[in-house]
Amino acid sequence: MRKLTYGMNVSLDGYVAGPDGDHGWGASSDELFAWWLAEEQAVDVIAYGRRLWEAMSSYWPTGDQQPDATPAQVAFARNWRDTPKVVFSSTLASVDWNSRLVTGDPVPELTRLKAEDGGPLRVGGPTLAAAAMRAGLVDEYAVVSHPVLLGGGLPFLTTLDARVDLDLVETLTFPGGVVMTRYAVRH
Repeated sequence: MRKLTYGMNVSLDGYVAGPDGDHGWGASSDELFAWWLAEEQAVDVIAYGRRLWEAMSSYWPTGDQQPDATPAQVAFARNWRDTPKVVFSSTLASVDWNSRLVTGDPVPELTRLKAEDGGPLRVGGPTLAAAAMRAGLVDEYAVVSHPVLLGGGLPFLTTLDARVDLDLVETLTFPGGVVMTRYAVRH
């Protein structure tokens, strides 16, 4: 059975996007991009919710062609294009960039993907992750906290039906005051 990780950049007050949907508030560094690249290279499939898919697919298909792209950003963009992706949405008509679209309830498809042989899976987007969390499918959380308070927006975590106990398994610090904490679900 594959391991399923939910991880995103998060403000210190727990939001993945600001009140206006803005994602441009995080402290960026080559070290952080290199860490995200290693995380993405370690997975066989990335599962996206619609909003995160739209944010990622609006930039990363050509992110390596931007005149100010760093080597880490170039590598991330190329890996992003190559990695198989599953996009969960009831409103999108199609997706591209090595992706397939799944409409309807995401839990059966995430359950099927997790049960397959292969490398780890990553889920991105708090709405999709909430469905996976409620179904007990998430094995690990990677919280990349940025030193900013947004005061509202799209929360990283949603209300759950039951308590989930976690074990801290890794902590890393990055330039700009960014801290990654990785937690495993205690079974």
